[in-house]
Amino acid sequence: MDKVVHFEIPVDDIKRAEKFYNSTFGRGTNSVPGMGYTLVTTVETDEKMMPKEPGAINGGMMKRTDKIKSPVVTIGVSDVDEALENVKNNGGSILMEKTKIGDMGYSAYFKDTEGNIVGLWQNLKEE
Repeated sequence: MDKVVHFEIPVDDIKRAEKFYNSTFGRGTNSVPGMGYTLVTTVETDEKMMPKEPGAINGGMMKRTDKIKSPVVTIGVSDVDEALENVKNNGGSILMEKTKIGDMGYSAYFKDTEGNIVGLWQNLKEE
């Protein structure tokens, strides 16, 4: 299996959740303007917001939706399109098609055969 590279926590109140996680675990949060998304850091990051510590992951928080109600783990893949095709071919369903996220990469969500929501992430290729 590809590596888990990110986590997401759906919340009802972003400010309340930021306060909780910052106070409880001393974690840094950083709201992304215009996206309704807050980055959550668990370790020091580089200039591209990637963890400097090998094997570590960071995450995010976003408003809870009717589709995303529970925490989500995100798996890093080399090709989101191929991964989504494999999901469909193996009995899963697509919740959110491939979406470009700024200049960082592509994201998608699927539901597995057990009803779990899982994210996919593909880094943009370095030019």
